[in-house]
Amino acid sequence: MADECFRHPRLAPLYDVLDPDRGDLDAYLRMAEEYGARRVLDVGCGTGVFALLLADRGIEVTGVDPAGASLDVARGKPGAGRVRWLHGDATRLPPLRVDLATMTANVAQAIAGPDDWHGTLRGVHAALRPGGRLVFETRDPAARAWEEWNRAASHRVTKVPGTGAVESWVEVSEVDGPLVTFRWTIVFAADGAVLTSDSTLRFRTRREIEDDLAAHGYVLDEVRDAPDRPGRELVVIARRP
Repeated sequence: MADECFRHPRLAPLYDVLDPDRGDLDAYLRMAEEYGARRVLDVGCGTGVFALLLADRGIEVTGVDPAGASLDVARGKPGAGRVRWLHGDATRLPPLRVDLATMTANVAQAIAGPDDWHGTLRGVHAALRPGGRLVFETRDPAARAWEEWNRAASHRVTKVPGTGAVESWVEVSEVDGPLVTFRWTIVFAADGAVLTSDSTLRFRTRREIEDDLAAHGYVLDEVRDAPDRPGRELVVIARRP
C-alpha cells in the first residue's frame, strides 16, 4: 500500500512543490541514453516526473504506481497522454518487453516487505526483454542517513500556489534493524489542517541486494556511486540474461 503522502488527494499534489529539485534523475536519463532504451518501465512512477522526462525524449514509457492520487497528478500534466499509466505495482503487470526498468528515489527501499520485494524483482524480470536492465538506487546503511531526519534539519515553510503556506517536517519514529520508520507532518496555514504520513524504508546491504538479484535470475552488471549523494547512496544496475 502506498504511503499517505502519495495517496491522499490533498497531499499528493504537494509532492512536486515540496521536492522541486530532481537533479537525481539526470543519472537515470543518461543511463537510458547509454543503453539505447526505447521502452522503459518506471516502477513507482508517482506524479510522473521521470516518466514524462523520458517521454519528452521520444521513449515509450509505462509508469506503474499503487497511489491513485499521485497518478491523478501525473495524468493532469502536459504530455501525460504519451505515457501508459498503470494503477498497481510490479507484481501484477500486463505483458511487457522493455529495455529498461527503473526505481528512482526511495522506491526500492519503500518496498520494505520481503514478499513485496521479491515479487517486484520477479515482475520486473518478466517485463524485461533478454538483455534488458533494471536500475535502482538505495542508501548505503553504513552512512546512517536516518540520523539526519529530524524536525530541526527538515522544517520549512513553502508557499504553494493556490494553497498558501504549507509547513512541513520529518521525524524518525523507530529504527528496527534494517527498517527505519519516519513521519512527515504537513500543516496547512489556510485552515490549520494537520496531516501526517508514516513511511518505512528498508536499508539493504550490498550483499543482500546481490543475493536477491541472483536469486531471481539477474546478472549484476555494476554498482555505481550516486552522483548526487556520493558515498551515501548506490545505483544498482542488473541485467536479465
